[in-house]
Amino acid sequence: MVRRNRGFTLMELLIVLALISLLAGIVGPMISQSIHRSREAALKENLFVMRKAIDDFYADRGAYPGDLQKLVEHRYLRAIPEDPLTERVDSWVTENAEDGEGMVDVRSGAEGQDGDGKSYRNW
Repeated sequence: MVRRNRGFTLMELLIVLALISLLAGIVGPMISQSIHRSREAALKENLFVMRKAIDDFYADRGAYPGDLQKLVEHRYLRAIPEDPLTERVDSWVTENAEDGEGMVDVRSGAEGQDGDGKSYRNW
């Protein structure tokens, strides 16, 4: 008796493709969401580091830095970090002291809001 090896039927292939498409449709947004959360976490860390550098600069020198580049020049930062949401170095928004003598805070220049509805510019 000769036994014939049979391949997959068209229906079996269509069912497998439908299941793969369904799984990709579920996993895709989850991956996208986790990437966005990791960018938000990187933004929080960058803001923390830059704000600490501003505070250290003030504690050491008795004056606030004029801009972010001063923090690099005086080695409080190795380089100005990239804003993970805008993917640019020049999008940081600085806040000057009331007397206009130096920068007291830094914020992201990114548009939009986080998951809690808070604007990135207010972080």
